Amino acid sequence: MTEETLYNRLFQNVPNPDKVFLETPEGRTLTYEEVQAGAARVANALVELGVEPGDRVAVQVEKTPEALLLYLGTIRAGAVYLPLNTGYTLAELAYFLGDATPTVVVCDPQARDEIAGLPEARSVRAIETLDAAGQGSLADRMARQSGAFDTVPRARDDLASILYTSGTTGRSKGAMLSQHNLASNAEILVDSWRITADDTLIHALPFFHTHGLFVATNTLLMAGGSVFFLSKFDAETVIRLMPRATMLMGVPTHYTRLLAHDSFTRDVTRGMRLFISGSAPLLAETHRAFSERTGHAILERYGMTEISMTSSNPYDGERRPGTVGFPLPGTELRVVDPETGQPRATGEVGVIEVRGPHVFKGYWQMPDKTAAEFRADGFFITGDLGKIDEDGYVHIVGRDKDLIISGGFNVYPKEVETEIDALEGVSESAVFGVPHPDFGEGVTAVVVRKDGASISEEEVLNALEDKLARYKQPKRAFFVDELPRNTMGKVQKNILRESYDALYQAAPSG
Repeated sequence: MTEETLYNRLFQNVPNPDKVFLETPEGRTLTYEEVQAGAARVANALVELGVEPGDRVAVQVEKTPEALLLYLGTIRAGAVYLPLNTGYTLAELAYFLGDATPTVVVCDPQARDEIAGLPEARSVRAIETLDAAGQGSLADRMARQSGAFDTVPRARDDLASILYTSGTTGRSKGAMLSQHNLASNAEILVDSWRITADDTLIHALPFFHTHGLFVATNTLLMAGGSVFFLSKFDAETVIRLMPRATMLMGVPTHYTRLLAHDSFTRDVTRGMRLFISGSAPLLAETHRAFSERTGHAILERYGMTEISMTSSNPYDGERRPGTVGFPLPGTELRVVDPETGQPRATGEVGVIEVRGPHVFKGYWQMPDKTAAEFRADGFFITGDLGKIDEDGYVHIVGRDKDLIISGGFNVYPKEVETEIDALEGVSESAVFGVPHPDFGEGVTAVVVRKDGASISEEEVLNALEDKLARYKQPKRAFFVDELPRNTMGKVQKNILRESYDALYQAAPSG
C-alpha cells in the first residue's frame, strides 16, 4: 500500500540522488537526496509533535525551500497538508482552525502568540514557526531529527490535502484531495505536457494554491526535473533566469508584466520549451502579443481547486486563444442545462460538469454541500459556464454566479467583455450585474484603458450598439486604473458588485 502514497509516486523517477531539484535566485540548491532527507526530518518532527496519519497540519508561511519540505514531510508522515493563504486575517484563520481542527499549526513567528490565543486553537497540540528566511522553531526541530523515515502507508482514497476555496459566495469550503487525486493528475500532466528530467521550471507561483503547490511542484518532481524556486513573481528575475530554464507556469498577469519589459525578447526565450497559463482567463490579445514577441504560443489550461487540472490546449496542434483546449486523458467533461442536467448542443452555453480520477472526494465536514455539488452519476458540477465548439475546444464564459439576468434574459459577461476588450484603447474589462429596479439586474462594465488612451464611456457604449443585442449592452461603463484581483490573478467581481451595488437604485426605465 505504501506504493500508492502520493509521496512515493512523486519520487518514483528520481534520475540521480545528486541531481539538483531546487535552486533559488540567490544560488541556494537542494538535491533530490537533500529534498528527501529534509522531508524525512519534517516527518520525524511531526511525529515527535504527536501527528498521526490523517491528522491535519495547517500551514501559513512564506514561500521558502523549507515550506516545500514541510509539504513533502507532511504527506510522508501520512498527515493531511492544509495550506493557508498568507493574506488571511486572524479572524479568517480562526474559522479554518475551528473547522479543520489541525493537530499542528505552522506559522510566521510574529503570528504565533495571536494564533495561540484563539479559542479555536485549543485543540492544536503544537504551534511551530517558519519565517521568510526558512528559520524558526520548526527549522530548529528539523535540525535535531534523522534524515531517514519510513513513509507511512496510505491507501489511494486517503486524504493528502485539504484546500479551502476562496469563499466569495459564503463561508469557505475545504476541498478534500486524496493521494490518488493528486498523483493521477500529476501523471497525466507530465505526459500531456511532455515534462521530462531535462526540464527546468521557473516556479514563481504562490505555494498555498493548487497551481503552485500541486501543478508546478508535483509534475516536476514526478518527472525528475528541476525548478528555479522564486519567493514571488518578479519579471526581471524571471527574464534573467529564462536562458537556463525550459518552462514557465504563470497567471495572465505574469505574461503581461513580462511583455511590459523591453528586455523580454525572442532571444531570451530561445531555449524555452513551454509557457503555460491558468488560474484566470488569458486575453486573446495577450496570447497574440506574446506569440509575436517570442514565437511561442502560450498553452492555456483549465482547472479549479476541486478538480485540479481538467482540460488543456494541445502540446502538438493549435493552441487556440480564448479556449482551454480539450479534456485531459481520463477526464469526462460535459456541458449541461444547469436546471435539468440535460446536455447542451455544440456551441450552446451551459454549466461544465466533470468526472475523473482527479475529482476531489467532497467538502470537509459538509456532506449536504458535497451531495448538492455532484450529480447522481458522479459528475461534479463546477459552477463554471462554458461551451464546446464544433472542433471540440472548451470555452469558459464565466461563473454561474456571475451570470447576469437582465429583463429575464441571460447575459454571459465573457461575451460582452470580449467585445469591449476588442475596442481600440481598451486594455481589459469586467462585466457584471447589479440590482436594477426595472430589469432585475443592470449590465455594468468597468474598463481599464491602455496607456495614453482616452476612450470615453459614450464611445464604449456606442461601439456595442451594433455588436450586441440591446439586453446585453451595458447601461454604464466606468474606468479604473486596474481591476481588483486575488493572489492568483482572478478578477474579483464580488468586489465590483459590492462597489456598484447602489448604482441603479433610482434608475429610470430604458
